[in-house]
Amino acid sequence: MSTRTDRLSAEPHIADSHDLIRVHGARVNNLKDVSVEIPKRRLTVFTGVSGSGKSSLVFGTIAAESQRMINETYSAFVQGFMPASARPDVDVLDGLTTAIIVDQQRMGSDPRSTVGTATDANAMLRILFSRLGRPHIGSPNAFSFNVPSVRASGAITVERGNAKTVKATFTRTGGMCTRCEGRGSVTDIDLSQLYDDSKSLNEGALTIPGYSMDGWYGRIFNGCGFFDPDKPIAKFTKKELHDLLHKEPTKIKVDGINLTYEGLIPKIQKSFLSKDVDALQPHVRAFVERAMTFTTCPECDGTRLSEAARSSKINGMSIADVCATQISDLAEWIGELDEPSVAPLLANLRRTLDSFVEIGLGYLSLDRPSGTLSGGESQRTKMIRHLGSSLTDTTYVFDEPTTGLHPHDIQRMNELLLRLRDKGNTVLVVEHEPETIAVADHVIDIGPGAGSAGGTICYEGDVEGLRSSGTVTGRHLDDRAALKEKPRTPTGRVEIRGATAHNLRDVDVDIPLGVLVVVTGVAGSGKSSLVHGSIPAGAGVVSVDQSPIRGSRRSNPATYTGLLDPIRKAFAKANGVKPALFSANSEGACPGCNGAGVIYTDLAMMAGVATTCDECDGRRFEASVLEHRFGGRDISEVLAMSVAEAEEFFGAGEARTPAAHAVLKRLADVGLGYLTLGQPLTTLSGGERQRLKLAVHMAEKGGIYVLDEPTTGLHLADVEQLLGLLDRLVDSGKSVIVVEHHQAVMAHADWIIDIGPGAGHDGGRIVFEGTPADLVAARSTLTGEHLAAYVGA
Repeated sequence: MSTRTDRLSAEPHIADSHDLIRVHGARVNNLKDVSVEIPKRRLTVFTGVSGSGKSSLVFGTIAAESQRMINETYSAFVQGFMPASARPDVDVLDGLTTAIIVDQQRMGSDPRSTVGTATDANAMLRILFSRLGRPHIGSPNAFSFNVPSVRASGAITVERGNAKTVKATFTRTGGMCTRCEGRGSVTDIDLSQLYDDSKSLNEGALTIPGYSMDGWYGRIFNGCGFFDPDKPIAKFTKKELHDLLHKEPTKIKVDGINLTYEGLIPKIQKSFLSKDVDALQPHVRAFVERAMTFTTCPECDGTRLSEAARSSKINGMSIADVCATQISDLAEWIGELDEPSVAPLLANLRRTLDSFVEIGLGYLSLDRPSGTLSGGESQRTKMIRHLGSSLTDTTYVFDEPTTGLHPHDIQRMNELLLRLRDKGNTVLVVEHEPETIAVADHVIDIGPGAGSAGGTICYEGDVEGLRSSGTVTGRHLDDRAALKEKPRTPTGRVEIRGATAHNLRDVDVDIPLGVLVVVTGVAGSGKSSLVHGSIPAGAGVVSVDQSPIRGSRRSNPATYTGLLDPIRKAFAKANGVKPALFSANSEGACPGCNGAGVIYTDLAMMAGVATTCDECDGRRFEASVLEHRFGGRDISEVLAMSVAEAEEFFGAGEARTPAAHAVLKRLADVGLGYLTLGQPLTTLSGGERQRLKLAVHMAEKGGIYVLDEPTTGLHLADVEQLLGLLDRLVDSGKSVIVVEHHQAVMAHADWIIDIGPGAGHDGGRIVFEGTPADLVAARSTLTGEHLAAYVGA
């Protein structure tokens, strides 16, 4: 292993302390007093197994402190409107520059957010159409589906020296479709999910979450006078039912108090439908999904725009047409426009659209809802605004930027990272992909293991040094999975005929069953459309997609997987008490911190402070609860166990609990043996969350498993374990269908279906079906060429 002196002599550009980001004594999450010096204006890749501490160092320490320090330059008033964050647990942080974080955090599923609004593309198009569109219909707002189409008039007064006052009238209008209010879809509500019409309101007819007759709703319904709250809803007159469901906000007085009555439907539309569905409480989200159906708006045909906005055109194209066009085609259309009056605008728009194409997202359209983008697509979309930036000496921080990319696209991503570096920026990348590690100027390997077994610096230096370092990453950097000599024989097939979802072109394909099938192709080729859109969902199909895990800082692996239920029951039975006592979110919670383990103190515009609860010493439970023991341990000690420890604890002896052991075995099978049972979900990495979901779904009874990029966030050493898990699933009689780019998974497959040849309208066709060996031999597709190079054929 190279010493620091060796590295400085080998890399003279990092000898000057002004050219370094110095981190000394970092202890965020599992970091163990980490000290490291990172060269500025270089591409540094951070490697290590999932959960080793990479993100804790890069995002939780370096990027977090940079952003905190920038926020502190604003006035206290401005800081009051910004998210507050505490200083990371670190002794010294020197040499920081402004950090721009480009992570895989999904862009949210706000119904008003699209690819165009999330970048500057829509704003520029609105200006373009307000200048060149014919007929001319008004300002840029006239083309915005987020601005209401309500006309308002007013006057402004202008003083011009001693001249008389000049009055001017103005009219404002937006481009929002009035029917769907700019959402593109309208909502139908299943009334049977709102109430039981055989009951009266006072008998508990309402089945809407949070609507109880015991509180304010009861006072309003009983005192409004619009209907009889003791009469079954089935016997309401038309007017009474209309008032119950649709009445607009109306001032009423109940018991001398001024209140507002509003019908159920507008009320739940405002309280539930105006919010991001994923942000709702689970029981509320379940209600929304059960009671609401969304259909394309018949008035705007899903474009979200008013008729006036759609009537104004440039060269026969409305702004709705333009936003629905594939971005690679739109870039060509914009390139053909030649209008000197808007030349700077056109140049900026061309640069933005060209960046989409360059970054491998040319297959998207600007009207694509941002909530439908994968984590990798979200991250690359966020990169768009930075590619044309003239900023230098900035620190760019990326979280696995190759996620979701076909090997063909990784080279292009590498070039973009190097271009940012060559402009004089420091580029920090958390990454597992060998192709990206290979282009690094500097590598920092963290480990050696995960969780409590990680958190130390195992290696610093160049890529060649990493190969001979003896670390887990170094040993596996050149791993290559071999092609199967004897692929399994299918036991049946799923027939897909005439598939046309999204960009699929009337696809006919047979997916073999009883084997490991890998569906591959460049990003946007149609893989997910084929697998998720064409394989009949329902009984027998277990689908593990990339949707984010929902959970708060009170959620942990034990609660998420359902493991805590058999543990609580075992404790309750052994001690003759109620199971609820052994939940930190229920009766057993420490009264001092309400089961959080820490006390959160709000300091207004300053960062809040979390301090360990003195009453329970961070153990989250009331003292009397901790007197109850099972197998010699109290509940807090059990939640502090790792999965591996708990699997042994609940697997034998007096603590043997088969239901708990089964869940723990699945967690160990997916490589999460190092996680502690009570670790907050908010501290898990992307790869850990993906595998946690897989462990949960493995408990479902189904014959077909559909997995969407299960290698996301996996270290090279962990991919081998995943392949073993997939083999065990198939050998147990399951059919496993994997959407995947990782070449080790392709090589390990029994059957490959390659979709392409390109993305968007250039994809959507089956370009190869057969064994991996046949794909390598044919070299007839991009996937075949890259797989052949990977296996050394």
